[in-house]
Amino acid sequence: MNFNLTEEQQMIQAAARDFAQERILPVAAEHDQSGEFPLENIQAMGELGLMGIEVPEAYGGAGLDTIGYVLAMIEICAADAAHGTIMSVNNSLFCNGILKHGSEAQKDKYVRAVASGAEIGAYALTEPQSGSDASSMKSRAIKSDDGSHYVINSRKSWITSGPHARYLVLFAMTDPDAGANGVSAFIIDSEAEGFSRGKIEPKLGIRASATCEIELDDYKCPVDCLLGAEGEGFKIAMGVLDAGRIGIAAQAVGIAQAAYEASLAYARERKAFGREIGSFQMIQAKIADMKCRLEAARMLTLKAAWVKQRAQATGQRFTVDGSMAKLVASEAAMWISHQAVQIHGGMGYSKEMPVERYFRDAKITEIYEGTSEIQRMVIGRLETGLR
Repeated sequence: MNFNLTEEQQMIQAAARDFAQERILPVAAEHDQSGEFPLENIQAMGELGLMGIEVPEAYGGAGLDTIGYVLAMIEICAADAAHGTIMSVNNSLFCNGILKHGSEAQKDKYVRAVASGAEIGAYALTEPQSGSDASSMKSRAIKSDDGSHYVINSRKSWITSGPHARYLVLFAMTDPDAGANGVSAFIIDSEAEGFSRGKIEPKLGIRASATCEIELDDYKCPVDCLLGAEGEGFKIAMGVLDAGRIGIAAQAVGIAQAAYEASLAYARERKAFGREIGSFQMIQAKIADMKCRLEAARMLTLKAAWVKQRAQATGQRFTVDGSMAKLVASEAAMWISHQAVQIHGGMGYSKEMPVERYFRDAKITEIYEGTSEIQRMVIGRLETGLR
């Protein structure tokens, strides 16, 4: 593993940092308070190539690698994790799945639109009664008698970017008797008849990243919008989540980095008993532990990105690497942001300081795209070979 960044990686990192500091940071608290979706910023991020970093230029993306994606995600999320959530879904969950399993026509139409920021993408797997147990979904897709389309009836929940997404990758059962092998994936156009949106979730954190329920009622999905082949949906979903977990690990690193830097600055400036609080051993111990956990999370996340990148040539699986990165980084973000609030004392509990937002935003990284418990199960099963 080469720790030296390429010129392209440094360029995307710098571009993301500049945009985050100039455009996102000044409005992050306002968007968090109002919950307003940052559409203008997202479109600008698309113009910079941030909404399709690994998408080839032929399909409207930046044509960069996974490490570049991780570096950019960290910078965006250090300014505001909600912007990073939208970016992650577009890159990892929407574009990635279609690039790997879609037809040329699907890539040209759907990936191009989302990677450019012209449209928003979403990923619809979770249902009210099934989250981590995706194979028990109730959504059904029945092929029409003439074979021209599928009739889909589905209710999905916790759909990130759902209120604003034009296109979604949705999973439904085409053969319920086959269990996980009966799941298929479809590309859904939210402007077509039969699609509707439900309530927007009032979330603890990442509040500017809008989340809602969606419902498909006798939705007619053309057969050319089937992603991959029938019965491949579960495999597609799990593969996409492997990649998505690296993005969430990067998001967690960004949150942790922001919380650490805020704490370091406060420890140097805040005085108590006639001296800077950073001179007290208890605070120094917290700073040391925060720094160690932050860098450990960063290294695991970059390693996972490197393994995923190499897997494109070798076919090597990166499931364990992605799960380890997400597990360690998300728990580091939660712990570091907790310590940040503690170091700031009463001011850490106030919305006048950003650390309380980091604390709220960090929690979701331990939950979505597979909880910490699921990550431990994935790692344990694959490492032991036992179920």
